Amino acid sequence: MSASEKSVFDLSISEKLQLLEDLWDDIASDPQGVPVQEWQKEELDRRKQNLMNKPGSAISWQEIKRRIRT
Repeated sequence: MSASEKSVFDLSISEKLQLLEDLWDDIASDPQGVPVQEWQKEELDRRKQNLMNKPGSAISWQEIKRRIRT
């Protein structure tokens, strides 16, 4: 590597965060390309079934944020 090349480890924190955001945006632009493991699908199905069986067990986004902040 030449002196003019910059390693990702040489980036500032803000540059690293921007790189992460850019990478995430690129990945999110093709959701079908993101691999989903079988166990993840099973967990999503389990959670969906739980919600269908107990609709009152859902927590609002506002409540989730409140819990995180306290």
